[in-house]
Amino acid sequence: MNFGPGVALVVVDLQNDFADPRGSLYVAGAESVVGAVGELVDRALAAGSPVLYTQDWHPPHTPHFAPDGGIWPVHCVAGTWGAELVPSLAVVGPVVRKGTGGEDGYSGFSVRDVSTGEVVATELDRLLREAGVEAVVVCGLALDYCVKETALDAARLGYRVAVPLHATRAVELHPGDGDRALEALQSAGASLS
Repeated sequence: MNFGPGVALVVVDLQNDFADPRGSLYVAGAESVVGAVGELVDRALAAGSPVLYTQDWHPPHTPHFAPDGGIWPVHCVAGTWGAELVPSLAVVGPVVRKGTGGEDGYSGFSVRDVSTGEVVATELDRLLREAGVEAVVVCGLALDYCVKETALDAARLGYRVAVPLHATRAVELHPGDGDRALEALQSAGASLS
C-alpha cells in the first residue's frame, strides 16, 4: 500500500518494555522493528500521510498483569521508562493511550474491561475519520497481539489494511501465535508484505 492522501500509518506500542532488551516484556528481534518503523514514518510524512501512535499506559495494578491474576508480566506502567515510546521514534502525530484504567487494550481502537467484558472505543477511529483516512498501514509490536487486534478492528471498521511484516515481530506467548496472527489477518483481507 502506497502512502498518500487517505492512507495513514498507525504505529502500535513501540515502547521500551517491548522494544528494548531491558524491557519487562521484550519482543525478540524488536530492534529491527524500530528502524523499519522509523523508515515508514519518514515515507508517510514525505507522502503527506498522517501518522498516529498507540501506547499502553497501565496503572501499577490491573487484572491484565500476572501478579493480579492476568497473563502478562507488569509492563508499560504509566509514567515509567518502560511505558515511554522508544527514544529514536519520531512522534509526529497523536498518541492514543490504552489500558489507562486497567483494561485490556490490545486494539488501538478499543479497550475491554477485564471484569465486565465491556468494550469501549478509543479516539483512534474518530481521529482517522476526521483526517479523511480510508486505509491504514499498521506496524509495531507485537504482531500476535496488539498489531493483529488493531489491524482486525481496522478491517471491521471498513478500512483497507496493510501490515508490513518487516516492521513487526511476534511475542509468541504460546508457540505458533505469530503464524495464527498471520492467518487471522489474511482471513480478514489484510494485505501482508
